[in-house]
Amino acid sequence: MERGKSWSDDGYELNRRGTGVFHPHIKLTDIVDKENNHIPIDRILPDDLQEKIIASLPLECILKASCVCKKWNEIVHSKKFMLNISNALAQKPWYFMFTSSDEPIGYFYDPLLSKWYSSELPCSVKHNYYIASSCGLVCFMDNYSRNELYVCNPLTRNYKKLELLGQPFLGYTALAFSVDWPSHSYTVAIVGSEHVFDDEWAISIHIYTSNKMIWLSPMKKTLTRWRAGYDSIICDGVLYVLVYYTGTDETEDHHALLTYNLYTPSFQDMSISTRVPVPCFVTCGRLLNLDDKLVMVGGIGRQDRPGIIKGICIWVLKGRELEEVSRVPYKLFQGFGEIDDVFASSGAGDLIYVQSYGATALLVFDMTLRQWSWSRKCPVIKKFSLQLFSGFCFQPRLELSS
Repeated sequence: MERGKSWSDDGYELNRRGTGVFHPHIKLTDIVDKENNHIPIDRILPDDLQEKIIASLPLECILKASCVCKKWNEIVHSKKFMLNISNALAQKPWYFMFTSSDEPIGYFYDPLLSKWYSSELPCSVKHNYYIASSCGLVCFMDNYSRNELYVCNPLTRNYKKLELLGQPFLGYTALAFSVDWPSHSYTVAIVGSEHVFDDEWAISIHIYTSNKMIWLSPMKKTLTRWRAGYDSIICDGVLYVLVYYTGTDETEDHHALLTYNLYTPSFQDMSISTRVPVPCFVTCGRLLNLDDKLVMVGGIGRQDRPGIIKGICIWVLKGRELEEVSRVPYKLFQGFGEIDDVFASSGAGDLIYVQSYGATALLVFDMTLRQWSWSRKCPVIKKFSLQLFSGFCFQPRLELSS
């Protein structure tokens, strides 16, 4: 197989698009070496034993094994194998790092094996898309026209394009995504915030459910001196939206969380009177769902110099308060080099990833161990000073499809 066309940890050319994982046009053949009288393995081992052998492999080896022959490809893609392997595999959340702004190519990072694998996404998304992930599926929405919406499994390369509403989303937009594990159905929420008059902002929430395959009637509300931003999350049936104060009162909170119950909405939803205050001036705030716990990552900003941050902090929502969990140690924070308020952060399970847009350095925080560490160095090389990178965290699962 040609270099760059396999899903491996070998080198990768950024100007080429590899076949990636489970490419739909990959040609699989059973090869028998008649000259040396090699006998196909399925003539020796029954199917159930082959399944057990493949299932005992690490996930990245299972993915490679599916490309060996037709028989193994059928085993790996069978519903029986998918369900069995989901219970057997204990995987840490992976990270996909975009290495190009023009094509969906990049590297997967497996924290268990501390290895990077070159690959590409199945749909034509870019590193600056709105991205939200849940339980192995990832949702993408384009940043410019905001009329392209995809849901995909990055490992199996299965994806679906969703039809958006007729009107474009103007102003500030945030994307949230949640998968219901028992039913494998998912919910997409798009939060729009548009300036209407003086200090008034119109907030709208649009909900899509995969089991009904329809967009529900949007919730609309007008807020005074508060607007939504670019970040929201669905956690335990509640949509959380990070909002920003646009007034001039210095004693007011600069940031806060508003809530919207997806199952039993009430008049108190998205109300400033019931907001959850953010404990300090935050830049580049990101909301994460870690095992149905709301976690916020943000740069600790300076009010006098809003483009500079003095640290990165993690908070967990407990009741109606955000409680500080950890801060990036100063030595690790310095490892990013010169950093302003622009960095990416995402997480799942018990891991949080933090990455500067201007570098490939990836910082990992283990919520269980309360430990910070660097990932293994990504093999991609920065080719010019203004080259940007980004990425997202997801749970590696084979059995989920869009």
